[in-house]
Amino acid sequence: MERRDLPCVVVDLPLDQPDAGVDDYAEHIVHTWRHVTGPLVLVGHSLGGLTVPVVASRRPIVLLVYLCALLPDPGRSLIEQRADTGPAMMTKVWREEYLPQLVRLADGRLEWPPGLAREIFYHDCPAAEIPAALARMRPQGGVPMGERTPLAAWPAVPAEYILCTEDRVVSPDWSRQVAPERLGVHPRELGGGHCPMLAQPSSLADELVTVAQAHGLLDQVS
Repeated sequence: MERRDLPCVVVDLPLDQPDAGVDDYAEHIVHTWRHVTGPLVLVGHSLGGLTVPVVASRRPIVLLVYLCALLPDPGRSLIEQRADTGPAMMTKVWREEYLPQLVRLADGRLEWPPGLAREIFYHDCPAAEIPAALARMRPQGGVPMGERTPLAAWPAVPAEYILCTEDRVVSPDWSRQVAPERLGVHPRELGGGHCPMLAQPSSLADELVTVAQAHGLLDQVS
């Protein structure tokens, strides 16, 4: 993005804190960006989709972009959403093969074995990028999955959704159905798996630029 003259600000969520939920994640982002001025496009990847609309209800955001993302449903938890009929939220391989191998630590945090994480998240990434990606992984606190979302209502902020057609985590069919229902948009589609920022960063950057252009934001945003 910076090579395309679009400055970016990145924040690491406190996802490895056992008791932290979406509200804590949102407050952490707001605090981290307290000195950031000017219009912002906020991109939320995967589980980050639960947090970004909460941030947009607390500080000015000009556009929300959900990337291979789960979406909250006001009044319900993620676990409650998974019980819905219709397209399953998570892919068949995630539900039947990967989920049974997820490790629950004594403090309730969740951890993927490294070899399995490589297969789930990074199967289409350049081999040279994978060791660093695995080294950055941390156990995920379980609160965001079990709690009812702190999002009371969807913020009045434009939104876009980008799915990846070979995602092994979030079901593309679920994204195709739910994005129009909740965000009022049809998803944009990229090939590849769950982590396009590693597997195809140039294509993802181009798509984000296209999104910004479509909303007339290219000369305004970070």
